[in-house]
Amino acid sequence: MSAEVESDVAPALPRGAAAFERILLKLSGEALLGRQQYGIDLARVESLSREIQAIQGMGVQTALVLGAGNIYRGMEAAAEGMDRATADYAGMLATVLNCLALQDGLEQLGVHTRVLSAITVSEVAEPYIRRRAIRHLEKRRVVIFAGGTGNPFFTTDTAAALRALEIGAEAILMGKNGVDGVYDGDPDEKPDAAFLPELTHREALERGLRVMDTTALSLCMDNGLPIYVFGLDDERNIERVVRGERIGTIISTPRRTE
Repeated sequence: MSAEVESDVAPALPRGAAAFERILLKLSGEALLGRQQYGIDLARVESLSREIQAIQGMGVQTALVLGAGNIYRGMEAAAEGMDRATADYAGMLATVLNCLALQDGLEQLGVHTRVLSAITVSEVAEPYIRRRAIRHLEKRRVVIFAGGTGNPFFTTDTAAALRALEIGAEAILMGKNGVDGVYDGDPDEKPDAAFLPELTHREALERGLRVMDTTALSLCMDNGLPIYVFGLDDERNIERVVRGERIGTIISTPRRTE
């Protein structure tokens, strides 16, 4: 009997219905910039908080991982001469700042949240414990993972893949600034770069597409975890992806069933 290919891609559903029960939303630090060159734009935080409130209201269990590019980039600091491990720990602390800002934005809207950190900052966040994170999600709290993986030499992309797998998320949703999905080249350097609406994890790895780092992509590929890459320019895009609309790029590995 020939093997059938079964897709992990969520189907589009009627308006108001969610295509997922549990997701992990990965946002870069730049997503908090708004119109600023660096730091945190509170108006942007409020806008993102309202989007997250909307999907939480649809019954979707929501976890988040934030980058820290708006404040600090470990690799850039390492390139300038700082010890790489030290630079990465500074980057982890910067993610805590972003997570606290988003937590405040959500709670001002009445959304219950918990920040769980992979590094110890007990005055402002709970320590990351997998079962505790899952319990918070089951209680309909938004869970924000801070501190990356807690280890240097790993990016927040890897933290997103790792946490998504640990909590049993059905997909990673990657909101991007200034780009609406994945292209076969950098649109800034290659004006004729072609938009890719769908590809596999292996294709992304083999073609060297800068979707997320290779460690994170490999984790997702090995565990069949789909990644939805989309732009944040439209304020409703997160909700549209959660409803199953086909926007941006879907990265998945079809499962073969006998």
